[in-house]
Amino acid sequence: MIDRDKMQKLLGPLFPGLMGVALEELSPERVLASMDVRPDLCTAGGILHGGAYMAFADTLGAVGTVLNLPPGKKTTTTDSSTKFIAGAKVGTTVRGESVALHRGRTTQVWQTSIRNAEGKLCAVVTQTQLILD
Repeated sequence: MIDRDKMQKLLGPLFPGLMGVALEELSPERVLASMDVRPDLCTAGGILHGGAYMAFADTLGAVGTVLNLPPGKKTTTTDSSTKFIAGAKVGTTVRGESVALHRGRTTQVWQTSIRNAEGKLCAVVTQTQLILD
C-alpha cells in the first residue's frame, strides 16, 4: 500500500496540490484529509465554492480507490452526487472523511462527508470509481 507521505507527494503537482488537500490518514477502507478555505476557493460571499467541495471529495475517493488497486490498474470517476448542507467560511479549515461503500473488481463506491471548523456537516459526496487496465 502507498503510504501517506508518498501519496501526498504524488498529489502535490496536481490539482489537489493546488487546492491544498492535506492527507491525514489512509487505509483501504477510509481516507481522512483537510483543506484550508482560502479566498481563491470561495464564492463572492466568502464561503467555500461548491466545486471545491466536489473536487476535495473526488480526490479523497480516488485516493481510497488507488490504495485498493491491483498492480497495473488505474481509476477514473464515472459519476458523483453531491448534497450541500452547510457552508464553510474563508479562513477556516474543512475536514473530509471518505469511506468505502463498495470495493469490487471493476468499480468502487466511496462516500465523503465534509465538515466545517465547527464540525457541522457541509456536504456529502458519493462517487463511483471505474477500475481500468
